[in-house]
Amino acid sequence: MLGPVFNREAIVTPKRPQTYLSRGIYVGALFLLLCTGYLVLDGSRSLATTSDSARFGGFMFALLAPLQLLVLSALAAVGAAGSVAQEKDRRTLILLLLTRLSGFEVVGGKLTATLLSPLSLLICGLPVFLTFPLLGGVSPQQVFSVFAVTAAMIVLSGTVGTVIGLWREKTFQAIALTVLTLLLFLGLGEAIATLVPLPTSWKLAVSPIRALTAAASPLSSLQGDVLAGVVLFVLLASALSVALLIYGVVMVRIWNPSREVRFKAPEAENSVDVEPSGEPASWKVRQPRAVWDNPVLWREVRTWAYGRKVLIIRATFVVLFAIVAASIAWQVRSGVALEPAGRIDRALPSATIPVAILGVVSLVLVNALAVNSITGERDGLALDLLLVTDLCPREFIFGKLLGVLYVAKEMIVLPILLLIYMGASDVMTWENTIYAVLGALVLYIFVSMLGIHTGLNYVAGRTATMASLGTVFFLCVGIAICMTIMVSFRGAFQLQLAPFLVMILGGGAALFASLGWRNPSSAIFAASFFLPLITFYAITQFLLQMDHLYVVSALVAGYGFAVAAMMIPALSEFDVCLEPDRGGTGEST
Repeated sequence: MLGPVFNREAIVTPKRPQTYLSRGIYVGALFLLLCTGYLVLDGSRSLATTSDSARFGGFMFALLAPLQLLVLSALAAVGAAGSVAQEKDRRTLILLLLTRLSGFEVVGGKLTATLLSPLSLLICGLPVFLTFPLLGGVSPQQVFSVFAVTAAMIVLSGTVGTVIGLWREKTFQAIALTVLTLLLFLGLGEAIATLVPLPTSWKLAVSPIRALTAAASPLSSLQGDVLAGVVLFVLLASALSVALLIYGVVMVRIWNPSREVRFKAPEAENSVDVEPSGEPASWKVRQPRAVWDNPVLWREVRTWAYGRKVLIIRATFVVLFAIVAASIAWQVRSGVALEPAGRIDRALPSATIPVAILGVVSLVLVNALAVNSITGERDGLALDLLLVTDLCPREFIFGKLLGVLYVAKEMIVLPILLLIYMGASDVMTWENTIYAVLGALVLYIFVSMLGIHTGLNYVAGRTATMASLGTVFFLCVGIAICMTIMVSFRGAFQLQLAPFLVMILGGGAALFASLGWRNPSSAIFAASFFLPLITFYAITQFLLQMDHLYVVSALVAGYGFAVAAMMIPALSEFDVCLEPDRGGTGEST
């Protein structure tokens, strides 16, 4: 019913070892988080009574439910956008549109094929979540309500990614617009629920965040408005997904092929092909432009290497920045942002969450741009040509790195300006402002080099994007989740450190597998295991409100070393992973 695109994916997916590996890793990560929370709580007080067990189960359920929604929705959105963009980069989407396949078989087939992975992970995680009713404090109805909200959001995220991927030509455009669109959707729903006087059920229906929170609450089985709001959200998200799918089916052959890939009429080559005036047509379109000594950097800076529609991404990010900046400005005027930062047993400063969200989004976008700068060359068959030119590794690596930082200048400069505004408004001291700006610059350089390193070491563009974004997600969000568990249970730090070290070391092993699976080195090995520890230490120092000089020193040293570990082999060896079927048996050059 869904067509040969979906049928092929459904047949091939069970034959891939990574399918079962990803499911095992996902379930193992959920179970490891559950065990970590138990060990942390047991280090301070044992689960001796039913109330302690119910409290523990309720907290872990409230923590893992939004984490699952975030991970699987991001996987569906980025995976759908990257899958369609890869078809475009390899010019296979045009071939699909030339066949007898209907628009629904192309669009619906790509969407459902992409949703196989996140939905299967969702089903695999169900047994873990069903352990919470056994602990008490969580009912089975809460679990199934959370899974209904999560499934609806996964389908909506995948639909948005598929439609935007069909609309936009470049991979970076598709991924960035997908991420920003979903963020604006979340922000718009929360704004409507906050500012517009609506019934409780409709407030839950328009806000995914509130719907998930209500579904995870014990009140979902007691109050009719809460249950009605969850059902309305699922229905509205499903209706919106169907509407977007229909729109994509109607527009797929209008958007594709785009003007960037349409063939142009040949230029005049002989005396017959002359203009009506009798003069021969000139073969020149415009005057040649002077190229810099580094042609790679010149192309990144002086041409539209990522398409002209990158301006839409910049404009959308500016809108997101304006929303966050308005929130910070309101907190400054009302005095909320000027309240002193709390200790570890108190709430974080009010300005921390919006600034952290903006910072993580900008890091993700810069990283996606960096990895796409390499995968785009590979999928367009231009990387093979660059490797046989007289370009030296220094020109290529620094050209790509500086070019990425230039193209993403709005995503770097605007968050830094927000930090400076917070320093000028006495939200932070000028000393801490300088530390924050310095740490932010180091992180931007790290995610840029990480994207380039991943793009050079993975043949498949989609795999490279997932590996690079997954690394950023683990370092930015994964460690923060661990710290949330530690802060919430408020046990003795020395008793909590041991279980967290086990989890952080496991994350370091996964990080080494991602960064050094093809060309392992002692430097990448050390960076893979030090980065989670350094991030853990930095977040701990921030929560304890200790001297922030220690925080920025650790970040600069650790992430600077990681940049050097990835950059030096690229500059000295220029080792690029190529497809096995190109150039005989060689896989690198």
